[in-house]
Amino acid sequence: MYPILFKIGPLSIYTYGFFIALGFLAGIFFAVKEAKRVGEDPDMIMDLCFYILVSAIIGSRLFYVATNPRLFIDNPVEIFKVWNGGLVFYGGFIAAFITGIVYFKAKKIPVMKTLDILAPSVVLAHSFGRIGCFFAGCCYGKYCELPWAVTFNNAHSLAPTGISIHPTQLYLALNNLIIFLFLVFFRKRKKFDGQVFLIYVLVYGITRSIIEIFRA
Repeated sequence: MYPILFKIGPLSIYTYGFFIALGFLAGIFFAVKEAKRVGEDPDMIMDLCFYILVSAIIGSRLFYVATNPRLFIDNPVEIFKVWNGGLVFYGGFIAAFITGIVYFKAKKIPVMKTLDILAPSVVLAHSFGRIGCFFAGCCYGKYCELPWAVTFNNAHSLAPTGISIHPTQLYLALNNLIIFLFLVFFRKRKKFDGQVFLIYVLVYGITRSIIEIFRA
């Protein structure tokens, strides 16, 4: 839709990268606040978020490249241009999860309690990221003629131009926001450590599967 948010001289600020950064900042802010609420070390959470951020970007990008090799065969340098769009959530989630487990073991911190702290933050950051997907044109939907269908006309968009399609990126953004609000409500009512994280994984898995029906 609008891959480039604005330009400062020769420097282009990409909308996708902007929303990814905004999402991570919002997620880290909430995680630190939640850590203080439950009596965990906020500095430890900050360090963990940094490692998760790096591993998630690398994992999600590698997964995208592995599933779309034709886009990079002729120009491998494009692999490193993450700001243009092209991250796969599951690749990032797996990489971040493994990184988190290693960190938990190294620091000897409670795994399930910490996952409960992180779950709302992850889904909040993901919601912002999906807005970035919409502006970049990645993760687009199938052709449709519904009143809320969108048409991409920017030549630099990753989505096909000139046809009306499902705005699946916005479906996912709204879905993540709703899950975030539910987890925020539920976190003070959980019965055991890890319950918030398990609910997140379950609900996201189900709703994501439904939205995938409309993905191209």
